[in-house]
Amino acid sequence: MPIPSAPVPGRTDPAVLRNFCIIAHIDHGKSTLADRMLQLTGVVDERTARAQYLDRMDIERERGITIKSQAVRLPWTVGAGNEQGVAPGTYVLNMIDTPGHVDFTYEVSRSLAACEAAVLLVDSAQGIEAQTLANLYLALGADLHVIPVLNKIDLPSADPEKYAAELAHIIGCDPAEVLRVSAKTGEGVPAVLNEIVKQTPAPVGDADAPPRALIFDSVYDTYRGVVTYVRVMDGKLSHRDRIKMMSTGAVHEMLEVGVISPEPVKAGDLGVGEVGYLITGVKDVRQSRVGDTVTSQHHGATTPLGGYQHPNPMVFAGLYPIDGDDYPDLREALDKLQLNDAALTYEPETSDALGFGFRCGFLGLLHMEIVRERLEREFDLDLISTAPNVVYHVWLEGDGPGHPGHEVTNPSEFPVGKVDEVREPIVRATILSPADYIGTIMELCQDKRGSLEGMDYLSPDRVELRYTLPLAEIVFDFFDQLKSRTKGYASLDYETTGEQTADLVKVDILLHGDTVDAFSAIVHKDEAYSYGVMLAGKLKELIPRQQFEVPIQAAVGSRVIARETVRALRKDVLAKCYGGDITRKRKLLEKQKEGKKRMKMVGRVEVPQEAFIAALSTGATGEKSGKK
Repeated sequence: MPIPSAPVPGRTDPAVLRNFCIIAHIDHGKSTLADRMLQLTGVVDERTARAQYLDRMDIERERGITIKSQAVRLPWTVGAGNEQGVAPGTYVLNMIDTPGHVDFTYEVSRSLAACEAAVLLVDSAQGIEAQTLANLYLALGADLHVIPVLNKIDLPSADPEKYAAELAHIIGCDPAEVLRVSAKTGEGVPAVLNEIVKQTPAPVGDADAPPRALIFDSVYDTYRGVVTYVRVMDGKLSHRDRIKMMSTGAVHEMLEVGVISPEPVKAGDLGVGEVGYLITGVKDVRQSRVGDTVTSQHHGATTPLGGYQHPNPMVFAGLYPIDGDDYPDLREALDKLQLNDAALTYEPETSDALGFGFRCGFLGLLHMEIVRERLEREFDLDLISTAPNVVYHVWLEGDGPGHPGHEVTNPSEFPVGKVDEVREPIVRATILSPADYIGTIMELCQDKRGSLEGMDYLSPDRVELRYTLPLAEIVFDFFDQLKSRTKGYASLDYETTGEQTADLVKVDILLHGDTVDAFSAIVHKDEAYSYGVMLAGKLKELIPRQQFEVPIQAAVGSRVIARETVRALRKDVLAKCYGGDITRKRKLLEKQKEGKKRMKMVGRVEVPQEAFIAALSTGATGEKSGKK
């Protein structure tokens, strides 16, 4: 029986639908492969085509990384007598391009729930990387069919045979089944599309059941409000239907329903297995939660779909507006950004030095950097961010058995008193690297208080190292150091595995005897002295000289561990004395001394904003990413 042709956007026969995503490491060519697919299927013509078409944000295009998943609908016609033996006809492919960086694994996990298959894309000059391996396990855990593809076969350094054998070993398939393509030139891409049609199972659902659709992403549009991306599992969603969000019970009318191909196209309805968007005109960002189930208000479904496990923030930092009047704008901006980025958490906090701001939780340092940059660009805000911290649990001596401990996300929350125990989060890190760099990686991990869990050779010249490391050591500059020590060849993936007891202390910075909360940090006891010396020296350069001497001290508890002094400005009070009695000069100097002493007692040190910005950007912008 011939496969029916796919009609124009609207409800499509599930038999011709294929939902798949592309998972790969940064720089292995996901977005370039997506570009070729857009061109081959004709949804983007030569005039409108541009490199990395689906990377919509300026920041994605500048950095050459994908931050947000993008869904697009592609029509693909398979001719008779094709090599793969696919039934001829026109099929509809829903492709989701996903991020590759470890900080955006949450975006990947949401995309997987909307698919039946995953294209595993690997650079044929570099082989599989640690983050790709992690995303592969996510796909296998979600019970998706995996289609292995080797990219960049046109490169002179490509070794497809070697890496096809490596992929086959990991997935458990035959090396001949690994597809070989060049996303840049387009070689082999039609065969990949045919294999997607052949290998991806058609979506399964009950067309006559009450509608159920899973929200896998959402964006905020200034003019149309919240745009919600859904994958329909059962039933159908039609234009002007009244829909209900099952977690909140909120009811809305659907003002528009459609598909993305690759720009939004209106449709009459969305049926079983389709991926599309809904617009309800809702302006409140909290009413369209990612992971929620959409159903109809009347005769709706009673059991929601399984949502997503909410990600726990790993890294915390304070974000403060440089101009205090921007505080309400920052709150609104974070509200809107949280809709696009469900992994972002925030709560208000105040600082004596920086005023009103928010304590924000991020999945990693790159995530923090991207959020800050998006706030500054998209909402025109000037921000200061404090040094990043992880979550600690502290027990004091008087807490007694059964006490849950004091949760510390900010050094200023560190409890006062005799500390009995401090626990810090630990991660299981997987590092993939050429075998030549084993020694230097082990040295780095030992410096960062890591312990080796195991080591396996994936091939004669590639090795996988597994370490347990404190998260606090990873989020600061571990990634940078790993890349520089291995000439960029090593890759890192990590997941949290619990907590461990550690010998940690809080280092305070005192200016003229007053603690400046913005400069406090929780560090390992062995690192406290070097941190104190480094920051005190930095502040000495940054704080302008006052009329009185300003001591800068680093202290652990009541014990000062480092000190620098900003010398006082001194007026030449003897300028008018041309010789004469020495007692006259002494009297003037004594008077100046008394004035300085009085000023020192009442004077306050004003720290300019530039000094805060320079001192808090302690050269740790951590995880940089390469180009695609």
